[in-house]
Amino acid sequence: MKAAILDALALRAISPSALAGYARSEGWTKVEPYGTYADVYVAPGKPEIILPRTDRLGDYSSTVAKLIGYFAEATQQDELATYRDLSVADRDVVRIRAYGGDDDGSVPIDAGVEIITQARQLMLAAACAVGSPQSLYRAGANREASDYLRRVKLGQTEHGSFVVTLLAPIPPQLQMPQATLFPVFQDEPFERQVTRRLVGSLDALRGAVEHASSGDGQGAFEKAVAEGVSANLCEAVAGLVAHSAKIDIGVTWARTRPTPMGLRRVTFSARDADIVTEAARIFRSRHPRPDVELLGFVHSLKRDEDDVDGLVTLKAVIDGRLQSVRAVLDQANYSTAVHANDRQVQVVVKGDLERVGQRWQLTNACVVSAENEDENPNVPGA
Repeated sequence: MKAAILDALALRAISPSALAGYARSEGWTKVEPYGTYADVYVAPGKPEIILPRTDRLGDYSSTVAKLIGYFAEATQQDELATYRDLSVADRDVVRIRAYGGDDDGSVPIDAGVEIITQARQLMLAAACAVGSPQSLYRAGANREASDYLRRVKLGQTEHGSFVVTLLAPIPPQLQMPQATLFPVFQDEPFERQVTRRLVGSLDALRGAVEHASSGDGQGAFEKAVAEGVSANLCEAVAGLVAHSAKIDIGVTWARTRPTPMGLRRVTFSARDADIVTEAARIFRSRHPRPDVELLGFVHSLKRDEDDVDGLVTLKAVIDGRLQSVRAVLDQANYSTAVHANDRQVQVVVKGDLERVGQRWQLTNACVVSAENEDENPNVPGA
């Protein structure tokens, strides 16, 4: 089928490495140079083709248009589909398909924005898990992951439900790997490690969710941390499912960096959301939450006669529930807490919130403010 792809800029957007990677993946082999800026490729039962090595040729766009025709005929698909394949041949492509929208694949605008936001968080969680898998990340503190995410692009929309396409940058393969060996994870460039980590972590999360029905869910989630499962990943998956009946996450690999792995796809349904959300909550409860501000009331005070610091127990709302929180305050902050308790007014206390056993504790704590006597003395959420 002929397609009217006439836009020179669109044709020039296909890189020489994408052309070569696509040709090799479809069975062509480079046999000899053709002049200074091109190579001859041959394949059994297919036409001989000449691929440019640079896009700085005056007729580059028309050359790409002709090659699209050859590729489309050889693969028996239309030229527009071939163009789409070539346009992402030098990227790992992550497709997140959300089911449950309208028949035309549309979703409410707020749901669409949230799906794209959670897709970004999914990629960020995978990037953070490359170096040292942990159950929780302060994602903004990982500069390498943040820099990588700035290079991920949002691809064109696709037909079929609501599909978010993420184009992950991948350096081309400079030397041909042994066909029977899968490259060692640490030997791959960071960009490919991210997409491999994404696939591995989603597979591990899927397995942990299935183990949850047998009563060993948390044990399975703990083991899955080594594969890249984290609170961040769980929250992103739960956020995606919250706006659809089911999500399907698939990864196809850049043709410019071949891998024996085929198309990988993992599915999560609305039934999985509660399990994944609970796993994220447990992961987060075991790590300090830095620079948290709590609004509450002083419940109890304790300081020995010879001590400077004092122990304060607050009643404050955490995660939507009224909780007891212990904090050690220095002399000045303890005095402020005493006055707030005497006046029965609310206080704002700032510190690093963490779970210690069955108790909440605020470390590096200080009293930010104490409200006036005429404020409403009812405990929030009570």
